Amino acid sequence: MDSTYQLDKPLLDEENSSQVNTVEYTGDGSVCIRGHPTLRKHTGNWKGCSFAIVFSFCSYLAHASIVKNLVSYLIKVLHETNMAAARDVAIWQGTSYLASLVGAFLADSYLGKYCTILIFCTIFIIGMMMLLLSAAIPLISTGPYSWIIWTDPVSSQHIIFFVGLYIVALGYGAQCPCISSFGADQFDDTDEDERTKKSSFFNWSYFVVNAGSLISGTVLVWVQDHKGWIWGYTISALFLSLGFGTFIFGSSVYRFQKPGGSPLARISQVVIAAIRKRDIDLPCDSSALYEFLGQRSAIKGSRKLEHTTGLEFFDRAAIVTPADCEPDALQNTWKICTVTQVEELKILVRMFPIWATMVLFATALDQMFATFVEQGMVMEKHVGSFEIPAASFQSIDVIAVLALVPVYERVLVRVFRKFTGRANGITPLQRMGIGLFFSTLSMVSAALVESNRLRVAQDEGLVHREMAVPMSILWQGPQYFLIGAGEVFSIIGLTEFFYEESPDAMRSLCLAFSLANVSAGNYLNSFIISLVPVFTAGEGSPGWIPDNLNEGHLDRFYWMMAGLCFLNMLAFVFCATRYKCKNAS
Repeated sequence: MDSTYQLDKPLLDEENSSQVNTVEYTGDGSVCIRGHPTLRKHTGNWKGCSFAIVFSFCSYLAHASIVKNLVSYLIKVLHETNMAAARDVAIWQGTSYLASLVGAFLADSYLGKYCTILIFCTIFIIGMMMLLLSAAIPLISTGPYSWIIWTDPVSSQHIIFFVGLYIVALGYGAQCPCISSFGADQFDDTDEDERTKKSSFFNWSYFVVNAGSLISGTVLVWVQDHKGWIWGYTISALFLSLGFGTFIFGSSVYRFQKPGGSPLARISQVVIAAIRKRDIDLPCDSSALYEFLGQRSAIKGSRKLEHTTGLEFFDRAAIVTPADCEPDALQNTWKICTVTQVEELKILVRMFPIWATMVLFATALDQMFATFVEQGMVMEKHVGSFEIPAASFQSIDVIAVLALVPVYERVLVRVFRKFTGRANGITPLQRMGIGLFFSTLSMVSAALVESNRLRVAQDEGLVHREMAVPMSILWQGPQYFLIGAGEVFSIIGLTEFFYEESPDAMRSLCLAFSLANVSAGNYLNSFIISLVPVFTAGEGSPGWIPDNLNEGHLDRFYWMMAGLCFLNMLAFVFCATRYKCKNAS
């Protein structure tokens, strides 16, 4: 076949198409809040995304104020055991990541990102109000309004808190990938200058999120511990409401992408259609494959994707047979799919190895919240008369991010640009690879510190005594800084990669999968740590990570992690060099 089979009705008539393609309008198919083609001058760009950045700061500050002190609340207020509290925190965080997939699916399929954010942020606020109410239960139960407590105060507090906690998980988790994608949507992919600014958006968005994390981990946690949980949750709720109001205020300058229908249905259609035509030979000329007529894709909110080689089995879904030429046959998407629809599935398949090789970075990052803290607890925490809590040393990671994002944006991009000629300096894949290198260095640094700490414990005769060794916790600074540097490169690069390479109508869903990368890393870390005593303990040996770290060999665990990170980096390079970028028309 040498002819191209296309529908006979474009999405836009020629008059509207010519209007949209003028320099006055955006070229990515976005519309304004009234549904009209979007004017470049009055919408989007930094003017539009700044409202999304403010909202991201406020919502993450409110969420982090819960996360960073949740164990303390469960133990001190609800009187749970350490094991029960740790389990509840893990389950709750897992629920938040699952909720991101739900919100992203609804945004890409039916509601659109803007409406999804409005709905689930409202749910987020309701959850915050319930947490505030649970903290106020002890006061209410002894006052004139004690009649509103339907059971005993203890049971009421537990019920209200956990219901509110999971409402927060649903509200925050569901809107999280949508706000990132919505902010990036304010930059037109078809404009070179705006496409360059989009990379800066991901940098500054991650910067303000970490600023929110720093404030919540210091100021708000202090308020919760010293002024009471009611004040802590009240401030968080006020910040969230302020961010929500700011986001709504900017509605008139936003650019909106229309939802493209269920991505799961489109993927299933390609697979089914390809299986049905598995015995049919592919045409030699890819232009003979079925595609929609006109400049726009048949999928709402998406540009056309050009055909790429590889994964030819799925191309069979776009083969046009004589039966497909019958009236209305081309409307049956379970029998024939467009090239763009096929390329959507190809993109997802190609992105999976990149996603998989980034899981170990999340595993290395998880050490900051676990073994790094345990290591710091058995080191000298006093600097002069001031004592540094081991967990508070995580702030070095946040400070590193806050310091390095402007350096990357203002200095490194310009340096990289001289060598690569790219407006953004380096590609997202190159950026992720550098981050993996930093994570390897972080594990090496932690191993060297632990080896030295064990040597000091041996010299001081503290091997069999469960106590801190006379070695300053400041020696942990490099490993925290290096993992923070890895975040600036890998986490931001991963987010940018998934946004840029994902199909236009699946961007929220793909960003949700990038968030799920952290969840997978946490599960992998739990699996690795659970295997350590199986292979290292026994026959009089306490293993690498015993309760008394002075008797163990945490340094060997870090060397093992460094080796795994290095091998993973090589696997990433292998996958990245073979990755085929999408080509949207």
